[in-house]
Amino acid sequence: MPRKIEISHRTVVFTVFFLIFVWILFRIREIILQFFLALVITAILNPTVTRLSKRKIPRGASVLVVYFILFGLVGLSIAALVPALIDQTTAFINNFPKVIENIGISGVVSDQIVQQFVTQLGRLPTQVAKLTVSVFSNLISLVGVLVFAFYLLSEREKLDDQLAELIGSKKRDLIEKNIKSIEDKLGSWARGQLTLMFVVGFANYIGLSLLGIPFALPLSVLAGLLEIVPYIGPVIAAIPAVLIGLGISPVMGFATAALAFLVQQLENYIFVPKIMEKSVGVHPVITLFSLAIGFKLLGIIGILVAVPIFITLQVLLKTNFLRE
Repeated sequence: MPRKIEISHRTVVFTVFFLIFVWILFRIREIILQFFLALVITAILNPTVTRLSKRKIPRGASVLVVYFILFGLVGLSIAALVPALIDQTTAFINNFPKVIENIGISGVVSDQIVQQFVTQLGRLPTQVAKLTVSVFSNLISLVGVLVFAFYLLSEREKLDDQLAELIGSKKRDLIEKNIKSIEDKLGSWARGQLTLMFVVGFANYIGLSLLGIPFALPLSVLAGLLEIVPYIGPVIAAIPAVLIGLGISPVMGFATAALAFLVQQLENYIFVPKIMEKSVGVHPVITLFSLAIGFKLLGIIGILVAVPIFITLQVLLKTNFLRE
C-alpha cells in the first residue's frame, strides 16, 4: 500500500511566500546589482572620505570633493588616452592581415580563418561599446549607482545604527563587525586590483614602447584589463603583442615574449606582494571560478561583481552571520 504524504498548511504558505520572495528578487535584480556596485565604490572611497572628514570637512562635502577629483581624473584619462587608443586600435585592425603575412603563416592559416579573425577584430569597438553600456545599462543606472554610493558614504557613520534598528539591537555588534570587515576586505581588494591593473598596463606600455612595437597603447590597455583574470589573462594579452613582434622579425618576436615573461615575473614576485599585501587573499582558482560563473549568469556585470560577492559571502560565513 503506497505511503500517504501529507503537506501541512504551514509548508504550503512558506513555499508560496518563498517563491514570491524569489520572484521579487528577480524583478529587482538590476537594483540589487546597482546597490552592490555602489557598496564596492563605497568600500574603495571610504578611507579617503574619512581622512578628509577628520580635517573638519563635513562628510557630505568630503564625498563631493572625492567625486570631483575622481571625475576629473577619469575625464583627463579619457581625453588623453581614448583618441590615441581608437587610432592605434583601428590601425592594428587594418594592418592585421599584413602582420599575419609578415609572420609567414598565411599559407598555413586559410584566408577564410584570417578573414574571420579580422572581422571579429573589426567588431571589437562595437563590442567594447556594448560592454561599456552593459556595465551600467544606461546613464540612469550610472547615476543610480553614484547616488547610492554618495548616500552610503555620507551616511556611513549612521549606517550601523540604522541597520541595528532594522534588524535588531541584539545583532548590533555582529552587524558592525561584519560591515567593517566587508568594507575593509572589499576596499583593499578593489584598490589593490585596480592598482595592479594600472601598474601591469603601464609596465607593458613602457616595455613595448622601448622595443618599438607598434600599437603599444591598445596592447598595454589589453594587458591591464586582462590582469583581473589569473593565469589566463596575461597569456592572452601577450599573444597579439608577440604576433606583431614576429611580424617585424623573429628577434623582435622573441624580445616581446621575453618582455611578457619579465612583466609576469615582476608581477608575481614584486607587484602582487607589495600591492596586494594588505588585501584579502582570494585564491586564483577561486577567482577564475567566480569570474566564469559571473560571466555566465550576468555577462560583464557578473565579472565585475563576482569576486566582491565571493568576498562578502566569505566574510559572512566566517563570522557565522548567515547562520544566526
